[in-house]
Order: sequence, then C-alpha cells, then structure tokens
Amino acid sequence: MHKYIIMGAQGCGKGTQAKLLKQDLDLVHISVGDIFRWHIQSHTKLAARIKRLIAQGHLVHDDVVEDIVRERLSEHDWNYGFILDGFPRNRTQAEFFLESYDIDAVIHIDVSDEAVFERVLARRLCSHCGLDYNLIHHRPAVADQCDVCGGRLVTRDDDNPDSVKARLKDYRTKTEPILELFRRKELVIQTDGVLSVNDIQADIRRQLRLPPAPVQDAVAPVSTASA
Repeated sequence: MHKYIIMGAQGCGKGTQAKLLKQDLDLVHISVGDIFRWHIQSHTKLAARIKRLIAQGHLVHDDVVEDIVRERLSEHDWNYGFILDGFPRNRTQAEFFLESYDIDAVIHIDVSDEAVFERVLARRLCSHCGLDYNLIHHRPAVADQCDVCGGRLVTRDDDNPDSVKARLKDYRTKTEPILELFRRKELVIQTDGVLSVNDIQADIRRQLRLPPAPVQDAVAPVSTASA
C-alpha cells in the first residue's frame, strides 16, 4: 500500500502528477479542492461558506477541512493506497494529520511565484462537463470550446490576479513552512516544477523507488489546470 501527500503552490502540477501516479498504482486521488467544488455544485450546507472563502482567496477553516478529510478517508475505498492533494495547508492541519494517520512520503513540487501566476491565469474549465484545460499546456482544438462535449470554456471564479496573490501569500506563509514538520520525519521528496510533466513524474518515481511509468501513462495528455 502506498500513502502519499502531494504539496506545492497552485498551478504547480499537483493534480496532474497525482493522476499519473493513481493510474499506474491504482491509488485513490483525494483532492480537497475537488471536494470543495462538489459541495458548491451540489449546493450543500457548506457550499455558500466555502464558495465565499475560495473566491476571496482565503483558506477554508481548519475544522471544516479536517472533518472533510476525516470523512473521506473513513470510506476506506483506498485498498492500494491514496494520494492526498490540497491538504494539509497549515500547521494545525498538519499536526492533526500526523496524529491521526501515517504516510509513506510527502511529494513537494517546487515552483516560482511567476510560474504560478502564468499557469493559473491560463486555466479554463468546461462549463458543461467540468474538464480542465490550460492555455499553455492543454489548449482546446477550437478556442473556448471543450474538445469532449463542445461546452463553453470559462475561468474559475478564484482564478483572478487578486485571488491568486492572496492564495500564494497563504501558501508561502502558512503551508510551505509545514514541510519542515515532515522533513523532521524524513518524509519529504522535492522535485522541480519547471520540468516537463513526464520528467517530473520520472523524478518522483525515482525518489520514491517506484517502477518507471508505462509509456502509455507517461505520455498521455493530462491537463495541469486542476493542480
């Protein structure tokens, strides 16, 4: 069983790399951001609260996030392991996780603020089927139109310069420092987020001592927009 956390600033490629590991290792990809968006789309009791915080670039409160993660992991559908994406985001969440669960490694994808702005502001989302695009790495065949369903591509509410700046500040001041907690336990591996998708995946697998990715998985087009 493999149990990983993947960390990095928005736009670093967390979602892409998590999906590549999931495909080959049969892991469950648990994206906290995707769970938040599900609540918003499903109009749950938490939806308005989450939507307001995300749109402002703020972090969702610790108690809410911890409950969501605990509930998701309690489903125990991860027979071969999981890769947790988007959690923990601050010291309180990290301490909660370390007290409650054990993991094999923390994968840290390192990118500059400049790269984050460029990538995030290029993200697009299909308004119909929800497929992610990125105008840098994963352009649609027809501008502003989904390749799969033909739906209109839109920008997510939180993908604007002010929100990106606020989230980056939160990441640099609250999330990045908790890597030290994991480093003390010798859990952290780090890779360079400016490398190609395939090179990052290869570097992650080398450091985790995993078999190389099968060719069909490594070269498959995967959007970086959800990362």
